[in-house]
Amino acid sequence: MKYKEGITQLDDYRKKISDIRKQMRVVQAEIEPEQVPDYEFKTETGTARLSDLFGDKDYLFIIHNMGASCSYCTLWADGYNGIYEHLKQRAAFYVSSPDSPEHQAKFAKARNWNFPMISHAETDFAADMGYWSEAGFHPGISVFVLRDGSVYRISDTELGPWDDFNTLWHMFDLAPGIQGDWHPMNSYG
Repeated sequence: MKYKEGITQLDDYRKKISDIRKQMRVVQAEIEPEQVPDYEFKTETGTARLSDLFGDKDYLFIIHNMGASCSYCTLWADGYNGIYEHLKQRAAFYVSSPDSPEHQAKFAKARNWNFPMISHAETDFAADMGYWSEAGFHPGISVFVLRDGSVYRISDTELGPWDDFNTLWHMFDLAPGIQGDWHPMNSYG
């Protein structure tokens, strides 16, 4: 296929994806919020309830992270570092994992992460949100809203290779064959 022909076809696909995303936003706005318990999490400074995590914001994004042992979760978290300052202008944001707060803090410092973390260890949070099964933890994102002192989940989605939440996949798409058998690692040194 000639370059111009291929680029034209790819532009057409990107427009279709954009149109589908618009349709998805309409459906998202129509979903009835789901009330959830006010879970208690461990933090580096003690404990915090889900409702406390909102701070002065109406919305809360919680990343369901599998912990430091998952190099893919680390890859996604490295990306959150870049958007955190922008996102926190509109919503609260936390990364939740089964790791202890001390382990989270050590790993976050080594990676220069600037976002807050919570530990869902010894809670039903991940399972109740659909991010734990007999096979173990699963990565994802849940979005919550606080209304009249109650917490409601308004959205969630799983994370996985080639999803919409990591720009690296889209960069790889622009260079066919670049990925090869590559998998993220926590360290390349």
